Amino acid sequence: MATAAEDRPTGIDFGGSGIKAAAVDLDEGDFATDRVRIDTPQPATPDAVAEVLAELLNELPDSSGPVGVTVPGVVRHGVVHSAANIDDAWIGTDADALFTEATGRDVHVVNDADAAGLAEVRYGAARGQRGLVVVTTLGTGIGSAMVYDGVLVPNSELGHLEIDGHNAESRAANSAREREELSWEAWAKRLTRYYSTLEALFSPDLIVVGGGVSKHSAEFLPLLEIETPIVPAVLRNKAGIVGAALVAERELRG
Repeated sequence: MATAAEDRPTGIDFGGSGIKAAAVDLDEGDFATDRVRIDTPQPATPDAVAEVLAELLNELPDSSGPVGVTVPGVVRHGVVHSAANIDDAWIGTDADALFTEATGRDVHVVNDADAAGLAEVRYGAARGQRGLVVVTTLGTGIGSAMVYDGVLVPNSELGHLEIDGHNAESRAANSAREREELSWEAWAKRLTRYYSTLEALFSPDLIVVGGGVSKHSAEFLPLLEIETPIVPAVLRNKAGIVGAALVAERELRG
């Protein structure tokens, strides 16, 4: 970890329990400062989150570069268009404008799974991979990112595919495994159904599996019966912050 943030971009990861921030060294794909964290306000309305973002940036006084923020929803041109797992007040919110005004910094928001996908392609499990990479995050829901030759296809939301009459994440997310107390083998059968559907639709060259449960990947990935190479994520809980910083820097450079 570098010792000074200087004008490096800052990434902020907006999660259900905590909002985390760090300046990022994009040469190394790692934090340039210690990570700071504040509990997610309840309710996590846009204005309440904006206040937390300003407080977090005050805790990173050496960071003066652009800011990227992950949002667990569809984001188009800085505006949030869905709220499956966040407060409904986010729908229609111009988060870029709100956060820029609240913090006095140049802020750009990005879907949380898209941020993780960009980070894994640039620094992690999909580094150097040509063709189509699908990055999925298995947690409360299923987040997804589609990256083709390094170019993000945003807001894929593949966790909400309808499979066998169900919203895919309602049966295959890690929360379903925990809620139903599924064995690794039973969950792997559901994941096989999910990932084989992605294969049929998109014929990806590589699938990357992230989310907190990826640290247990040896328990379930070998059980999946699919043809596409599938590997665990490398950056894990750093991916959101690093990917958000990548987006901020990219927006700054135009």
